[in-house]
Amino acid sequence: MRDFSQDHRWLSINTATVRKSRGMDLPLPDIIEACARRGIRAISPWRDQVQAAGLAEVSRLVRTHGLALSGYCRGGMFPAADAAGLKAARDDNRRAVDEAAELNASCLVLVVGGLPGALQGKAAHKDIALARHQVSEGIAELLEYARQAKMPLAIEPLHPMYAADRACVNTMEQALDICDALDPGRTGALGAAVDVYHVWWDPKLSQQIKRAGKERLLAFHVCDWLTPTTDLLNDRGMMGDGVIDIPCIRGWVEAQGFAGYSEVEIFSTGNWWQRAHDEVLDTCIARHKIAV
Repeated sequence: MRDFSQDHRWLSINTATVRKSRGMDLPLPDIIEACARRGIRAISPWRDQVQAAGLAEVSRLVRTHGLALSGYCRGGMFPAADAAGLKAARDDNRRAVDEAAELNASCLVLVVGGLPGALQGKAAHKDIALARHQVSEGIAELLEYARQAKMPLAIEPLHPMYAADRACVNTMEQALDICDALDPGRTGALGAAVDVYHVWWDPKLSQQIKRAGKERLLAFHVCDWLTPTTDLLNDRGMMGDGVIDIPCIRGWVEAQGFAGYSEVEIFSTGNWWQRAHDEVLDTCIARHKIAV
């Protein structure tokens, strides 16, 4: 394993981690400047934050500060209740690929979606098999477009608690089954994002990381699972504050040849989003050295 204890050269900040500072929205340009001041070499911005700041301006700032993008959040949300919804999802995902390419991201992260309408509180149907079929079809179509843009797609399995509304792909095994079906040649165009918050519990995790191999390990996200948790979405912990053996999982990933960034992605309504972003970033740097 790489030695992270001496510096933070392999730390990336998912910009959701400091989306808010003392409870107030923090603009993406301010996040970029704060990361650059600390020698943080990589970020992973969210599309809504990029849209608010302007794609051209974000692209300029990224290049000015020499930042890498460990990923771009996010594409996906493929399932829909009708043909118009499916087309809208396809069109939006192509735009996401174009944005990721403009920002020179290492991959576009896919949160694939669940039952149509469930995220808005009213599912159109309960057929999760159909939703998974639509996910596979959506990725298959997007893959051809992404290949032309030279933008790898990273399927992110989400914890099963999100199967209904955010992602009906819930394990590395499911994600890699899609990769095997759509990219059997292991070209690097399609792979997975390993987010420890979502997959730490999986008894097959080590086996599936080994199955993925270097070609399909496109991103590595870190935070911690708190016990008890107060909110399944927005109570993620800082690394070292919860129950996940993050160094163990990093060891499995690096044993397959992954040498990319550890991307800190924390949603924390009641804790970290209430703190000053300077404190949060400084804590990320410190914890990356001792808990990742």
